[in-house]
Amino acid sequence: MLEAVFLAEENVLEIYSGTRRLGIDELMNYSLRVIPRFEQLYLVYKDLRKRGFVVRRGLKFGCDYLVYRFGPGIDHAPYGVHVHDSRESIDPIEIVRMGRLLHSVRKKLILAITDRDGIKYLLFTWWKP
Repeated sequence: MLEAVFLAEENVLEIYSGTRRLGIDELMNYSLRVIPRFEQLYLVYKDLRKRGFVVRRGLKFGCDYLVYRFGPGIDHAPYGVHVHDSRESIDPIEIVRMGRLLHSVRKKLILAITDRDGIKYLLFTWWKP
């Protein structure tokens, strides 16, 4: 749904239910009902796509998205992105878990924090003293 809504907003894709074309508002409302955290996930997804990145789901790497410069099969994703709403707390252990898993597959963790003002990105890297 993330990709479908994005492409529909960009006028690249038309979505139909039978013979009736669905509008952006219908797609958004449906997505908000059936996908937990859709609003935050889509905000970050759209921002990353607009910046020219190829964005794919990152479930098997313990994050929301994998972000590629060129795309799967062309390059490896250098980043794993976890979307976080600024109104919610996050356990530091979760950040460590995501970071360790991503580091083990040579990816850096980005925490995308959403709020009323937009998105703030925090890049985590391993540091050894």
